[in-house]
Amino acid sequence: MSTSPRRTALDALHRSLGATMTDFAGWDMPLRYASERDEHNAVRTRAGLFDLSHMGEITVTGPQAVDLLDHALVGNISTVGPGRARYTMICREDGGIVDDLIVYRLGDTEYMVVANAGNAQTVLDALRERAAGFDAEVRDDRDAYALIAVQGPESPGILASLTDADLEGLKYYAGLPGTVAGVPALIARTGYTGEDGFELFTEPQHAEKLWTALTEAGRDAGLIPCGLSCRDTLRLEAGMPLYGHELTTALTPFDAGLGRVVKFEKTGDFVGREALAAAAERAAQAPPRKLVGLIAEGRRVPRAGMKVVAGGEVVGEVTSGAPSPTLGRPIAMAYVDAAHAAPGTEGVGVDIRGTHEPYEVVALPFYKRAK
Repeated sequence: MSTSPRRTALDALHRSLGATMTDFAGWDMPLRYASERDEHNAVRTRAGLFDLSHMGEITVTGPQAVDLLDHALVGNISTVGPGRARYTMICREDGGIVDDLIVYRLGDTEYMVVANAGNAQTVLDALRERAAGFDAEVRDDRDAYALIAVQGPESPGILASLTDADLEGLKYYAGLPGTVAGVPALIARTGYTGEDGFELFTEPQHAEKLWTALTEAGRDAGLIPCGLSCRDTLRLEAGMPLYGHELTTALTPFDAGLGRVVKFEKTGDFVGREALAAAAERAAQAPPRKLVGLIAEGRRVPRAGMKVVAGGEVVGEVTSGAPSPTLGRPIAMAYVDAAHAAPGTEGVGVDIRGTHEPYEVVALPFYKRAK
């Protein structure tokens, strides 16, 4: 029996703005409002406004909350100070990536874990299972939050006009409680676009007021509403992995080139430690396929699952691909054999429907903002 997609607190507003909606991870979400290229360029040069209420918030509280998180996740959560956040992962016992996460420390014994929409239930179930024996509570708070992001170089100025919070002092990967346009919110300096920006966690009942206030405050700065389509091209240009593409249960963090998030030095055991230690050793001895960037020499767009070829042999696979509005050419992320992973490697192509289209191998990211 099929169930209807869930709708965010901003659903009616998106429809009134003429958004093209799409089913994403069981949610009805705006794909684009008008031109995804215009939305992409607005975030790169001015500012864009996103509804990210499909993300999964899980609160972990209690005297042993941090011990639970250190056991359940690969990161060293003990070292996250109050008001700070950490990018990390949750892995299976065999080292496979279940999801990549951001963990916010909200108080002495209170943490918020933000999971990807498609994995939220899986992460919630895993944390609850791993909580056995710890004096900590794992709470499903997905319905307690709406999440609105304002991203782009103009975003600090737009937000500053609506809050007394110290945005100047708010570092990247930090969050503080505050009030935005009279609405209580957790103000986090995080994002998935490669630009400066903020993610605002608030109660669903306040979402429309907050969105409208940000729209008004950003009007002169060129802020426009943005959908998931441009969020994908923005993160692709910034070389940021997407679960289900660059990250899967078939890969360990070391396979994905993200071994740095695994902290073996933390005290106590954690789920996947043994398998991940073996994966780290394998990666050190014989580097696995490496995640690289590919820039098209022609106009044909590579898509996930297409084979990367060299000398008539398959040497890798595309994980994400799209036209890049910033570079003006199609780009892709791909896992390729170490022998063909060095930037500038000659003779690499992508098999697009039987034709081997030439591509340039480059280091990630494709785009990095000026500080």
